[in-house]
Amino acid sequence: MNDNPDVPELVIEAGRAERHYWRDIWRYRELLGFLAWRDIKVRYKQAVLGIAWAVIQPAITTAIFVFLFGNLAKMPSGGVPYPLLVLAGLLPWQLFAAALSGSSGSLVGNASLISKVYFPRLLVPLSSVGVALVDFAVVLVLFTGLSAWYGQWPTWHWLVLPFFILLALAAALGAGLWLTALTVRYRDFRFIVPFLLQIGVFVSPVGYRTDYFPNWRDLLALNPLTGVIDGFRWCLLGGTHQFSAWGLGTSILLITIFCVTGVWFFRRTERGFADII
Repeated sequence: MNDNPDVPELVIEAGRAERHYWRDIWRYRELLGFLAWRDIKVRYKQAVLGIAWAVIQPAITTAIFVFLFGNLAKMPSGGVPYPLLVLAGLLPWQLFAAALSGSSGSLVGNASLISKVYFPRLLVPLSSVGVALVDFAVVLVLFTGLSAWYGQWPTWHWLVLPFFILLALAAALGAGLWLTALTVRYRDFRFIVPFLLQIGVFVSPVGYRTDYFPNWRDLLALNPLTGVIDGFRWCLLGGTHQFSAWGLGTSILLITIFCVTGVWFFRRTERGFADII
């Protein structure tokens, strides 16, 4: 028994990790912040270009998409400068891709920590969101500057933007929980994720408007990011880009399914992570 009230008492009991799992996530919230800050420092401290890479990559991608879809394919922009249309669609895609890439390999990347210390393993993929949010903030500043250059100023639609940011992160986390648990058992998934992202950027309406393909809009809505990208454009472009209520509802439903099943599968396989990894 602990006679000193100032010293916390640690009680070890069978099955505690299962019964108090979600309470432990809150208790270990400082560890979540530490892991996120560590990833952010590693990302930018050891990079030659530093935070400039977060600007260079979307700038080059935007230029390529403008050339392919705007100049060659001659797709309409709906009265909006085509670079703004592309960058408004690239923002949620890069947020999703960065969070998914980070979370899918997070457990393998922290193998030494997982095999030695107990803490809710869900904190590891959650912490990978920190780097994605920093990159997103940098690109959002780039979009704001480009929007001002074209004479487009923020409207009240920007107030709804946090909802779509959370939706993009939820989509990445739901898929990331599946992939990170599978990567622990099957290391081949480390190579599958980059391949899926390379395809996904063209399947998602990053470089074009969904209303340009009315006959395919319901099919495009099966991609959970379609509603998110349309929502981003509605917010950032001042309501000039209309999104489909059906598409948004489908995205919310699919993302909810991904998140619920992702947490279920992650928790089901979590016990064996330390032994397999």
